[in-house]
Amino acid sequence: MIHSVSVLFPVGVPRPFDYGVPHGLPGGEQLRAGSFVYAPLGQQMKLGVVVATHDAPDTERKLKDIAQVKNCAPLTTAMMEFIAFTARYNCAPPGMVLRMVLRSYKALDPSPMVTRYAPSGSVPVRLSSARQKVLDADIDWPARAAEAANAAGVSSGVVSGMAKVGALHAIEEPLDPQFETPNPDLSGLSLTPGQAAAAAQLERLVAGGRFEAALLDGVTGSGKTEVYFEAAAQALRDGNQALILVPEIALTQAGLARFKQRFGAEPAAWHSQMGDAARRRTWREVYTGRAGLVVGARSALYLPFKRLGLIVVDEEHDTSYKQEEGVIYNARDMAVVRAKLERATVVLASATPSLEALTNARSGRFHHIILPERPGAVTMPDVALIDLKEHKPERGKYLSQPLIDAVTESLSRGEQAMLYLNRRGYAPLIICRECGAKLKSPDTDSWLVQHRRTGRAMCHHTGFSMRMPRACPTCKAEDSLSPVGPGVERVEEEARLLFPDARIEVLSSDTAGGAEHLRARMARMASGEIDILVGTQMVVKGHNFPKLTFVGVVDGDLGLSGGDLRAGERTYQTLVQVAGRAGRADKPGRALIQTHQPEHEALAALAAGDRERFISAELEIREALELPPYGKLAAVIISGATPQLADKACRDFLAKAPRADGVDILGPSEAPIAMLRGRHRRRFLVQGAMSLNLSAYMAAWQSAYRVPSKVKLQIDIDPQGFM
Repeated sequence: MIHSVSVLFPVGVPRPFDYGVPHGLPGGEQLRAGSFVYAPLGQQMKLGVVVATHDAPDTERKLKDIAQVKNCAPLTTAMMEFIAFTARYNCAPPGMVLRMVLRSYKALDPSPMVTRYAPSGSVPVRLSSARQKVLDADIDWPARAAEAANAAGVSSGVVSGMAKVGALHAIEEPLDPQFETPNPDLSGLSLTPGQAAAAAQLERLVAGGRFEAALLDGVTGSGKTEVYFEAAAQALRDGNQALILVPEIALTQAGLARFKQRFGAEPAAWHSQMGDAARRRTWREVYTGRAGLVVGARSALYLPFKRLGLIVVDEEHDTSYKQEEGVIYNARDMAVVRAKLERATVVLASATPSLEALTNARSGRFHHIILPERPGAVTMPDVALIDLKEHKPERGKYLSQPLIDAVTESLSRGEQAMLYLNRRGYAPLIICRECGAKLKSPDTDSWLVQHRRTGRAMCHHTGFSMRMPRACPTCKAEDSLSPVGPGVERVEEEARLLFPDARIEVLSSDTAGGAEHLRARMARMASGEIDILVGTQMVVKGHNFPKLTFVGVVDGDLGLSGGDLRAGERTYQTLVQVAGRAGRADKPGRALIQTHQPEHEALAALAAGDRERFISAELEIREALELPPYGKLAAVIISGATPQLADKACRDFLAKAPRADGVDILGPSEAPIAMLRGRHRRRFLVQGAMSLNLSAYMAAWQSAYRVPSKVKLQIDIDPQGFM
C-alpha cells in the first residue's frame, strides 16, 4: 500500500515535496514515478509529477494529501531519469527542468471535440435563398458553422438550421487531428555508393535496439540529410519514434517539405514560434506515441516521447543548441544522454564537427561515418582570401574590388551571388562626431545598432528600441550622429549602388518575418528570382540554392576577437558552411573571404582546403592548456544592482569554494558586457581536469553559498559563449 509520494512541481524549487495518499483515492494504488497528480502548493492546487512512492507511513510529521491522480499515462522511466540528469549535470533546479517538459500540460487531456458540417446529399424540396447560398458557395467541406457561414455570407444559424432539416449532417471530430502516418518504405532519392554504405551502417545501429552514438561527418552538400533519413526510416519500421533536432526555425520549415517528399507525410514540428494549439497538438501526439517523426529546435529534446529510437542532431556544432537562459544546457550533449537512457541511437551530423564530437569519434567512443565528397560531378567550391591590407575598399565602402568583380562575373552568367555578414542592421555603432559619445542601451553596457529600414536604434541583447534621435543625447548637437561599420543593411545599400539592375534582398532575423514569409523567400532564392542575397547566419545552414555559384564574405575576421577559446573553431566552421552554399548543383562554386588576417590558422587552412591542418593545430593548443576536449570548464556569472554588491557577492562566493585537486578558479572579473538590464555582472571561469566531476563540484560550491536577495548567480557547465 502506498502511504505517501514525493511530488516534483514545475517551479524553481530545489527539491520535491512529500504528500500523503488518502485511502480510497481513485488511482492511488497505481501511483508510480512519472504519475501526474494535483496537490496543494501554498495557496494553489498545482499539477506535479511523482518522483518516488513510499510504502511505509510517515509517523514523524503531518503530510498534506494529494487531491487527485490525473487519469493519463505516466512519464516513462527514461524521461524521469533524463529530467533528473539534466538538473544534476547542469546545476539547475529539477522543477525548472520539469517545467520545460510540461510546456503543454493541457495536452494530457484528449483533444477537445468540434462539430463540422458537410452536405448530406438530401436536399429538402423547399429551401430558402440563404440556405441555397450555403450549398452553392465554394466551401471546403467539412467545415465549422462559422467557416461555412462566412464563406456563404450568411449567419451561423442558417448552417446549423440546415443540419436540423437534413440538408447538412454534423460530424464530431477532434479539434487537434492526428498527424499523417509517415511511410518508411517510400523510395527516397537515389543514393550514391558512399551514401548507401553510410545509410546501411546507421540502419544497423538503429536496428540493434541498444544505445549507439555516431558522428556523421560529411562535407557540405554530401547528402547527410538523405543518409540520416534512412536511419529514421529504420526507427519507424521498428515501431519507434525519431527526433530530428535542427539549430534554426528556418531549417525546421525547410525540413518539413523534405520529410514530406521522403516519407509521404510532414513530421510533427516543435519550435518557439508555434502557437499554443499547435504546441498542444504536437505534445499530445508525441506523448501518446502517435507522432512517429518529429523535427524541432533544441527544446524538442524535452518532449515526452513514448518509445524514442533515434535522435539526430543536425549541424551538431551549432551554438544555437546551447540554451543560455533559464535552465542552461547544451542540447547536443543532452541528446547523447537521452539516447543512452532510452537505449536509442544518436547521430551527430555536421560538415564541420565540433572538436568534442570529433575527438569522441576518433577515440572510438562514437562511430565515425564519413562522407568525403559531393555526389556526381558536383565539386567543393574554390575558396580564396582577399587581403584587405592590399585590396582596400573605397573610403566609406566595405566591398573590395576583387569581391565586386566576382559578383559581376556571376551575374553576367545568369547565376546568383551571396554576400555574407553576420551582423544585423545598418551599422553596429552610432557615434557623435562632435563629442565622441557612443549611443548605448539604457542600463546596459552595449552599443545600440542602427536599423535604417525601421529608422530605429536597437539593443540586440535586451530588445530595447528607440527612434533614431536627430541630436546627440550627450552634447545635444543636431545631425551629428554617424553610423560606424557595416551591417547587412549597409552592405545591401552598397550592393544596390554597384548593381542597380540586380534583384537584391536581405535576410536576417530582423527581416525574416514569419515562418511562411521565410519559406517563400527561400523558395524565391532557390528558383532564381533573387540575384544577390545579403544575409547573416540564417542563410548558411542547410539551404540548397542550385543557381548560387558565388559567396562573398564581407568580414572574415568578425568572430576572431573577444577572447573566446573557441573563436578559431567557430570562425572555421562558419566560413566552411558559408562557402559550402556555392556550387551545389552542376555549376562550380567559388568563395572569397575578405580579411585583415590572412595568416590566421583557421583562414589559411580554409583557403588551402586542409581541414586536418586546422584541427591538429587547434587540438594541440587545447591539449597544452587542458581546455575542452582535454579538460572541463564551468562559468559562474554573478550580478547585482550595484558594482559594490556584485563585488561583495563574488568575494563571499569565492570564500565558499571547496578544496579539490585539479581545479583552477579564474576571476572574478568584469564580464565583457559588464552591465546588462541594470545589473552589474562579474564572471568566474572554473577549469577542471577530465577526471573531475565538475558538475558535482559546482553543485557543492553552490549549496555552500546562500545567494542574497538582490544578487543573481548562474552556473554554466561547458560554456559556449563568454559575454
